[in-house]
Amino acid sequence: MLQRIAPADRFRLGATFALLSALCFGVSGSFARSLLDAGWSPSAAVAARLAGGAVALTVVCAFVNRGWLREVGKHAGTVLTYGLIPIAGAQLCYYNAVQHLSVAVALLLEYTSPVLVTAWLWLSTRRRPSNRTLAGVGMAVAGIVVVLDVAHGARINGVGIAWGLAAAVCAACYFMMGDISETTADDGTPLRPLTLATGGLWVGAAAVLALGGSGLMPLRFTGNDVVLAGATMSPLVSVLTLALVACAAAYALGIIGIALLKPGFASLLGLTEVLFAVAWAWLLVGETISWVQGIGGLVVLAGLALARSGDPEPRVLLVDHHGKLQPDRLTSEGAR
Repeated sequence: MLQRIAPADRFRLGATFALLSALCFGVSGSFARSLLDAGWSPSAAVAARLAGGAVALTVVCAFVNRGWLREVGKHAGTVLTYGLIPIAGAQLCYYNAVQHLSVAVALLLEYTSPVLVTAWLWLSTRRRPSNRTLAGVGMAVAGIVVVLDVAHGARINGVGIAWGLAAAVCAACYFMMGDISETTADDGTPLRPLTLATGGLWVGAAAVLALGGSGLMPLRFTGNDVVLAGATMSPLVSVLTLALVACAAAYALGIIGIALLKPGFASLLGLTEVLFAVAWAWLLVGETISWVQGIGGLVVLAGLALARSGDPEPRVLLVDHHGKLQPDRLTSEGAR
């Protein structure tokens, strides 16, 4: 039994999931910072986040999708690539970029991913985005430059730029690979969002731990207390928040959002993660928000609205009783 999802409903639902995902991803900076200040190495914080998220989603799958391991086996190539590139690869490239660049510049380079997604879709489909879409992408990225205050204390070199651009490629792969609405195995087995997120997190966690065990990335854990919102608390608070919110919920919601939205617009909505991260930092670690950053945030939102206005309505989707998205190739907007 198939249930029709109209384009407008599909967009609202997809945007809701994508924004909730960005909200969850945005909290990672403040809680990871609390662990780093307590003596953890970046790779240790990443490993704890990914492994904890993988455990959490495995528990969820045990109740809602008990056949997820069989799905992973039938989509092993996709899950392995997703875990190594968008998950582990993005983390590795970003932290290497930060070693050579100021944090704001590294973030800016990573968040050029919507430009890469737009360019890839343009080249692969040979369909030029509308002028309003291109202008919206430009406005959104320009707004991020202002929000991050890139010019303040900028530190730049060639090696760091290379790592930052590699992080952007990994982030672009996250949005492109998250579009699994038409992904099926040879026998017709669908790849569900929770399966991709769970399997990918296990692969990513294993990759980071392997790099740490080999000595290529330092793994340093401590039991020191962390400080958040002026309060001293156990590091488990930060670890659990990173695992459950900034990892498990963020990836699961993000994949669902990308499957409902086009990867191009989903990648633009991903820019709101920076806005949420700034807001979380203000709430949790007392970082101030300047009026210039506020203007930059408004520019980002205006760019998203402009890009959306230049993007035609997506095709109608059908959802089966398993929750699997099925594109209706015979139906378009306005068809009956």
